[in-house]
Amino acid sequence: MGASCCHTPIEPAHDPRLRRALHFALWVNAGMFGVEIVGGLQAASLALWADAIDFLGDALTYAMTLAVLGAGLAARLRVARIKALMMGGLGLAVLAQALMRVGQAAVPEAPVMGAVAGLALLANLTVAWVLYRYRTGDANLQSVWLCSRNDAIGNLAVGAAALGVFGTGTAWPDLGVAALMAILGLSAAHTVWRQADREREAVPRSAHRH
Repeated sequence: MGASCCHTPIEPAHDPRLRRALHFALWVNAGMFGVEIVGGLQAASLALWADAIDFLGDALTYAMTLAVLGAGLAARLRVARIKALMMGGLGLAVLAQALMRVGQAAVPEAPVMGAVAGLALLANLTVAWVLYRYRTGDANLQSVWLCSRNDAIGNLAVGAAALGVFGTGTAWPDLGVAALMAILGLSAAHTVWRQADREREAVPRSAHRH
């Protein structure tokens, strides 16, 4: 995540490729939110629901990033912190739901989990590839890269949970993966918040108002 890109830097607000990439990521994530909500309901899988909520959060993240491209530092930092709070809140909500379901969760339908996770992985790998060149940008651009990275990791984990559910006949793998995805969301929220703090400290105080 700390490696730098080899292309010539372009101011994000004036990069039409970035706007196209963010619009593409926004619509892919919004569509996959609907797919995973339906799949999660059909499979009774908390891991799929967690991933669906994550897709929704990511769609909102991309929309907010598009809204502040070219805006002043103060606006960009506010949006970065809002996104950090949103990612953290979703992570806490999923973690709480996983803890509430311990000992009383029905066994999910592993084939449905695996099929939906495979489709979601394909979608997220495509988005991650499109956004890869922007992974070392400011807090807002870093947040969209973290979203796509965490989603791809989460989809692999949901696929592993489907295999675990199929092999054990219990809901524990599903609950475990849901908790893992919640922790990933909390970690990403912390990273984005710290990056926003570093950017705020790196510029003169007078620039914060513009």
